Amino acid sequence: MPRPKYALTAYDPDAEYDDNWALCADAENLFGDPPAPPRGTYELIGCAPAGELDKALARARADGSAPLGILTLEILDKNGERVEEWSLADVRVLGDRPCARDLSLRDITVEAREPPHNPFDYPQCPPLSPGYRLLGAEDEPWGSCRDLAHVPDGRPDLVEPPVRLLGCSPRGALLTALDAGEEDLGHAKLVRLDTAGHAVQTAVEGELVAWIPSARGRGLVDLALEPWSDRPPTAAEQVWERWDGGRPTEPGLWARCTTEGRHHWLTTALGRHEAHRPDAEPGGTYHLDGRHIVDEPGFFCALGEAVNGPGGYFGWGIDALADCLCGRRGARRPFTLVWHDAEVARTCLGLVPRTDHRPWTFEELLALLVDEGIDVRLA
Repeated sequence: MPRPKYALTAYDPDAEYDDNWALCADAENLFGDPPAPPRGTYELIGCAPAGELDKALARARADGSAPLGILTLEILDKNGERVEEWSLADVRVLGDRPCARDLSLRDITVEAREPPHNPFDYPQCPPLSPGYRLLGAEDEPWGSCRDLAHVPDGRPDLVEPPVRLLGCSPRGALLTALDAGEEDLGHAKLVRLDTAGHAVQTAVEGELVAWIPSARGRGLVDLALEPWSDRPPTAAEQVWERWDGGRPTEPGLWARCTTEGRHHWLTTALGRHEAHRPDAEPGGTYHLDGRHIVDEPGFFCALGEAVNGPGGYFGWGIDALADCLCGRRGARRPFTLVWHDAEVARTCLGLVPRTDHRPWTFEELLALLVDEGIDVRLA
């Protein structure tokens, strides 16, 4: 049997040790990038447009459509006071027509997506409310509308296939269940292994729903696992290949990954962090290799490596960094951080705009580190 890439274990969050059910040569249908946030069509009913919304509507009439950006709808109570707000992102104005309820107003059609930070799935005005106050990204007034309608697109939800585990050598409770012809094979966890057979990271969790004899060898089976956890992104494969020999000993391997790969590198490094190791004494100096800090996850990959060596972890985001600075992650304040080749980050960070979340700029990261009591020296 070739070197197994995965181990299948019983899913038991309360167990002290994993109950190994099988070693698996490979897996199909394992990786799954989350789909892009869906875009929908909305009607701003009874709208009195103003500001940029009015200008975008004029452009849409001339060109067929026009970009608008973020549109915030302030939900008003019966007295016209703000109750809550709800937003649409990446808005594009498609056109308008006279409002059947009031011919002095317009019904404006827009295409947009819902950002994840909305407080609820769909806004609803309270009784006797005049509707919504419309605002831009910087709370500039864009008019008002009396109602909002979502136009359904009729597209079916995509059904993902189960994960196929290929060339599995069953043992323990799984082998007993297969020999007994049981249909309920139980809940399982799939773990990626390195070349030495040590766990790198949990890949997915779910329910075993079917099996067949495997074409990969006598006594082997192929299993179907229906996930209930998120599948790992496709970028996980490039990260796991760099961890195949165990925790990296060569610095900078994370820099060969894409931005999404660097995101996953951080989750892998967090899972392999040795939390029981004592922190270094305060007052030390750490050297941050800034040659490849061209995006936000790259900064945290480099920071983890600076503090804890290749494959090290010291936060995957701003809040996680604050937690790391409290101790048990390798270093405690105060300490000195020498940031080499800082001009790379100064040039690259925060320059790619996002609708809902703009990455931190170099200056903002620098100010944050200083505020957290870190002595940063640019080199």
